[in-house]
Amino acid sequence: MHVRHLSLIDFRSYPQAEIPLGPGVSTLVGRNGQGKTNVAEALGYLATLGSHRVASDQPLVRFGATQAIVRGAVVRDGRETLVEIEINPGRANRARVNRAPVARPREALGHLRSVLFAPEDLALVKGDPAARRRFLDDLLVQRQPRWAGVRSDYDRILKQRGALLKSAAPVLRRGARGRRPDVRRPDVRRPDPGRVDPIPGDLGGPDASPEGDARASALHTLQVWDGHLAGLGGQLLYARLRLLKDLRGHLDRTYQEVSGGDDSARVSYRASVAPDLAATIADGQVPSIEELTAGLGEALIAARASEIERGQCLVGPHRDDVLLTLGELPAKGYASHGESWSFALGLKLAAYELLRTDLGTDPVLVLDDVFAELDSGRRSRLAGLIGDCEQVLITAAVPQDIPASLVGQRLRVAEGAIGPQEPEGTPDE
Repeated sequence: MHVRHLSLIDFRSYPQAEIPLGPGVSTLVGRNGQGKTNVAEALGYLATLGSHRVASDQPLVRFGATQAIVRGAVVRDGRETLVEIEINPGRANRARVNRAPVARPREALGHLRSVLFAPEDLALVKGDPAARRRFLDDLLVQRQPRWAGVRSDYDRILKQRGALLKSAAPVLRRGARGRRPDVRRPDVRRPDPGRVDPIPGDLGGPDASPEGDARASALHTLQVWDGHLAGLGGQLLYARLRLLKDLRGHLDRTYQEVSGGDDSARVSYRASVAPDLAATIADGQVPSIEELTAGLGEALIAARASEIERGQCLVGPHRDDVLLTLGELPAKGYASHGESWSFALGLKLAAYELLRTDLGTDPVLVLDDVFAELDSGRRSRLAGLIGDCEQVLITAAVPQDIPASLVGQRLRVAEGAIGPQEPEGTPDE
C-alpha cells in the first residue's frame, strides 16, 4: 500500500499543494514552520479522520477559508483508489471515494492505513491516560474500520448521559437524602420506552409528590442510559483488550530493537469495572463481551451516588488507562527521556507490525521530525527497521538528520511551496 499523490486545498498553511509521492522513502526537508508537519498531518487525517496535533477541525482550515480538502490517490495490490475528505468546521464533513460521495466520512476509512509517529507521541509515555486511550482506539479503527461506529455511538451516549447527570443532579441529590440506594442492575437489553420501572421510595413508602415524580423520571432515564453505556462500553472494552493482547506480541521486540537495551517493555490495562473483573483484565486476560458488559453494569451501580454528587460519568472505557512498564518500574515518571522516546516509538512500530500482519501488506509509515530527537545509535537502528517498508514519509529540518541508508525522493518545503530538493551544498535561502 502506498500513496501515489497527495493534494491539499486550504489545508493549514497551503492554499493549494500537489505532492508527488511513491513507494520507498520520501523526505520533506525544510526549516521549522515551513509546513512539513502539515503534510504529515494531512496524510494521517486521510487515514484516520483525525489530527495528531489538535482535537477539533477548525485549525486545519487555512485562515480565511471556509473548508479544506485532502485528497489522496492510494495504490494497493496494483489498484488505485481516490479518497477525498472535505473538512467543514461547524458543519458535517463529507467524503468521496473514486469521486462518488459516501453517506458518512467514516465509510472512507480503510482505504488508506498509516502509522504516524511525531514528537507529540511522547505523551503516550509521559502524558495523561487520554493519549493512551486514543492510541488504542485509533489503532482499533485502522485495524477494523467498523469499530469507528461503536466508538462514535459510545461517545454520543456518554455525552447524553453526562448531560442528564448535570441537569438532573439537583433533583437526584435531594432524593438521595434518607433514601435507600437504587441497586438494580442496569438493563443492558434494548430498553422499552413505554416501560416505567418502579423506583424505590424512602423508608416511609413511595413519594407521590411532584418532586418524587421528577426523581423517579430522572432515575428511570438514567437507568436507560446505563444500559446503553454498559452495552456499548462492553463492546469497546472487549475490542481494546483483544487489540492489546495482539500488540504485546510485537512491543517488547520493537522496543528492544530501537533502544538497544535489555529492559522489557510491557503494557497492561486498568479498567473501571467490578474489582474482580478488573484484576482479571490487569492480568492480561480477555473476558467475553457479556462479562464485560455485566462488569460495567455493576460498576455503574457502585458509582451511582458519586456520579450524582459530582454530575459526571465516572465509569466506562473513557475512564480507563493503559499502564506502561519498563523493566520492573512504571515508564511514566521513571523512564529517562531517551527510554521514553524509545517506548513511544516502540509502541508505534508495534502498531505498524500488527497492521502489516493483519492486512498482509504494509501500511504507510510517517515519521514527523523524529530523527532529530534520537541519538546516533537509535537513528541507525530505526533506519534498519524501516528500510524494507513499502512507503515511508519522513520530515526533517536538515538533510543531515536522516541516515544515509534511507535514500529516496527528497522534497524541499519552503514558504508554502513543495518542490525537488536542491543539490547538497546549495545555500538554504
